[in-house]
Amino acid sequence: MSMPLGISNMLLLLNVILTLWVSCTHGQGRTCDFPEIKHGTIYEENRYKQTFPVDTGKYFYYTCDHSYVSPSQLLWNKITCTEKGWLPSPKCLRQCFFPWVENGHSASSGQTHREGDTVQIVCDTGYSLPNNQGSITCAEGGWSSPPKCSRGYVSCENPPRVENAIIRNERHRYQNGERVRYECIRPYDIFGEVEVMCLNGTWTKPPQCKDSQGKCGPPPAIDNGDTTSFPSQVYPPGATVEYQCQSFYELQGNRRIVCRNGEWSEPPKCLETCVISEEMMKKHNIQLKWRYDKKLYSKTKDTVEFTCIRGYYPSTPDHTFRTTCQEGKLAYPTCGRKSG
Repeated sequence: MSMPLGISNMLLLLNVILTLWVSCTHGQGRTCDFPEIKHGTIYEENRYKQTFPVDTGKYFYYTCDHSYVSPSQLLWNKITCTEKGWLPSPKCLRQCFFPWVENGHSASSGQTHREGDTVQIVCDTGYSLPNNQGSITCAEGGWSSPPKCSRGYVSCENPPRVENAIIRNERHRYQNGERVRYECIRPYDIFGEVEVMCLNGTWTKPPQCKDSQGKCGPPPAIDNGDTTSFPSQVYPPGATVEYQCQSFYELQGNRRIVCRNGEWSEPPKCLETCVISEEMMKKHNIQLKWRYDKKLYSKTKDTVEFTCIRGYYPSTPDHTFRTTCQEGKLAYPTCGRKSG
């Protein structure tokens, strides 16, 4: 027996209404969990972590750890909770400094690259990279192999002599990839890698055996900067190490430090970038003077110019609208509405 047309239509209408209601409410209540950022943290993480999950529309700023940088290369990066999750997706990519090529050359010498970048290397005649590669890649842990071209022979002869050191079971010839271990004669201590390796016909850098008095440990870490070479655990007296700053930071002080009497000389500083806050500009009723200038960061000693947003007028002296970044600090001018 068929259902009356009126009842059938009513049930169909109820079904449509129920479907629409489910569709409309399906996206409601979407929240975002705490963003686990590899090699990075959100602003005041310990303070805000207990407030998660958060609703859509909520936003935070995150920064990357030492030697890592966001895709935008900004110091602080805004992420917003949306129906699709955190946008833009927070990432921290490894920064790799490319110094120079031993026994070769590259157009990237002296530059800083990000994770995923590949650097082409041209070796001098008779030299090559490991496995005859023509490039190295910046990976999460640093360069895929050191920027060094070595002679392309299949074996090495006598390992290098090290004063005040002996080699156990020394041979006349070693195959590619074989290692030799040094031992210092008492009372001397070893500085550098205790082993050397036969790499394409050339021995890697040997250690030194010296009086331990006056030795130094690893060079001191600095904020927003790093050494230009891989650090060792121990350095002999007189050893030097150079630093370089991350992008958009300015090095202040001596770039090179020296190990003297067991202590490193004072390391340089990497002066902090000023982050121009959109929230602070809105609070002070101001905007960047030059509309084409979209950058929200400035290096130390950079000048930034502001102007009032439409409908507002200066409340602070004219000279405050042209301000200078001083080691991460920036003074904002203020605009207000005219009274009366």
